[in-house]
Amino acid sequence: MSVEPTPITPELSAYIADHAGGRDAALLAVERETAALGELVAMQTGPDQAALLELLVRLTGARDAIEVGTFTGYGAIRIARGLAPGGRLLCCELDPRWADVARRNLDAAGVGERAEIRVGPALETLRGLAVEPAFDFAYLDADKSGYPDYYEELVARLRPGGLLAIDNVLMGGRVVDPADDGTRAVASLNDRALEDGRVDTVVVGMGDGLLLARRR
Repeated sequence: MSVEPTPITPELSAYIADHAGGRDAALLAVERETAALGELVAMQTGPDQAALLELLVRLTGARDAIEVGTFTGYGAIRIARGLAPGGRLLCCELDPRWADVARRNLDAAGVGERAEIRVGPALETLRGLAVEPAFDFAYLDADKSGYPDYYEELVARLRPGGLLAIDNVLMGGRVVDPADDGTRAVASLNDRALEDGRVDTVVVGMGDGLLLARRR
């Protein structure tokens, strides 16, 4: 077994996406819709990572979940599908336009009744929630400069054994030598999570990096 990661070419990336289970007609429709947005498609969670999110939700037996940064709802659909019976997903989305798109896509995927979308600054939404363990799973994929603050609010609200997944923690490789505010914020978060005695962490080198933090 090699200690070096396999270089991911565009062809291999497509192969990995094609082997992400669960990509039914509803998810493929969201993929096409989002791809038509041009450069904004980079904001969508990749098919393989979204499949992993659903699998992690199922493995943890999560019933209550929260997502910060919903965009067109692709990741939200997979999280909602993984929830235990009676589960609920709270989606935090800043832009009313994307919240409307996400609501339509969640409904079309048959999981609309499991999801609530709150529109507005996510930090305000989070700080408006009771500071007590309330979530089994959390997914963070929003403005990078806000990552350290989002992290603190989310970890405080995770139940013991709960899992937080954070996207884009490699920032295209720039975290090794951060030169802009957003990258510095993400690098600071990575260091903070590593030293945080409340959680066990690992950075997974898929996509643009996925940090997993399990609440002790």
